[in-house]
Amino acid sequence: MSTVTLEDARRVIAAAEKKADEIGQPMNIAVVDSGGNLVAHVRQDGAWIGSVNISINKAWTSKAFDISTKDLGDNSQPGQQFFGIQNTNGGKVAIFAGGIPLSRDGVVVGAVGVSGGSGEQDHSVAEAGVAAF
Repeated sequence: MSTVTLEDARRVIAAAEKKADEIGQPMNIAVVDSGGNLVAHVRQDGAWIGSVNISINKAWTSKAFDISTKDLGDNSQPGQQFFGIQNTNGGKVAIFAGGIPLSRDGVVVGAVGVSGGSGEQDHSVAEAGVAAF
């Protein structure tokens, strides 16, 4: 099974860091492999320490459900199909923007998770990382 290598993770993180620098928002950036295991993480200078675990959980969530955390969040509001999902898996499920799956040949092989700014900022930094994958 294909997965995310350390080389892949470094490339994703470098692109995400570049985007974070461009928008002037220090970020935590995490990359997980096909099993949801952490491959690499960076906390940029000035990024919130409280966002370290959030970035890792966003990456894990995105891989665990093969969906962006933004889309999962949209589907976990009251009345939606995944309402309450954030209370599963020991509270590890993140339902706000910033986690995006990494796919190779149409198969999700890992994910990136970003935390430290607004949901929109986190998602855009994660998208930059995905583009480099």
